[in-house]
Amino acid sequence: MTRHNLPLKQYKWTPDLAYIVGLIATDGCLSPDGRHLTFTSCDLKLIETFKKCLKLNNKIGTTDTKALKIQFGDIQFYKWLLSIGLTPAKSHTIREIKIPKEFFRDFIRGHLDGDGSITVFLDKHNTYKNSKYIYRRLFVRLLSASKEHIMWLQKNIIENFGVTGRIHKTKVYEPSKVPLYILKFMKKESQIFLKQIYYKKSLPCLERKRLIASEFL
Repeated sequence: MTRHNLPLKQYKWTPDLAYIVGLIATDGCLSPDGRHLTFTSCDLKLIETFKKCLKLNNKIGTTDTKALKIQFGDIQFYKWLLSIGLTPAKSHTIREIKIPKEFFRDFIRGHLDGDGSITVFLDKHNTYKNSKYIYRRLFVRLLSASKEHIMWLQKNIIENFGVTGRIHKTKVYEPSKVPLYILKFMKKESQIFLKQIYYKKSLPCLERKRLIASEFL
């Protein structure tokens, strides 16, 4: 039996593993060789968290665009990722990911850290009416180049968190570009969303995003 014909190994779901799947679903890459996986980020701490969760000893390198990356080979883990819905060249083809309900919040935290944002700003738009009209705004955004995937995210967030958000499609001005789909939550829904994904302190996450969210938790 060759290594590529090994029987499919079943991995035990944990909060750490679900978080890693969320990161791979956004900033990960499955090589066409059926073995290697690469995770890329501009944030060193996120790469280090990825390494820690998977207990990797591989060195952190850089891409041609000077981003950070870590690459490792694991045929069984690669095949398992395929079995739950990830594929090579997934950006536009990714759809549903088979995540157990109890670990969906950890998966979404990884998705947010990989390709999402938490934004807080002071809205002074109406201060010309009254100097006290200053509002603290909060938005959470999840991004994907796949419409099917962003709709799947919204459906499961409704079922798991009870918030809906709204899907926006970016405009495309160049023939070589494709639109992005953004699932955006306003302040009240964002607070509910953030309380769900940061449900305790000892969780793998991108700390700078958690710090932004902390005042609303």
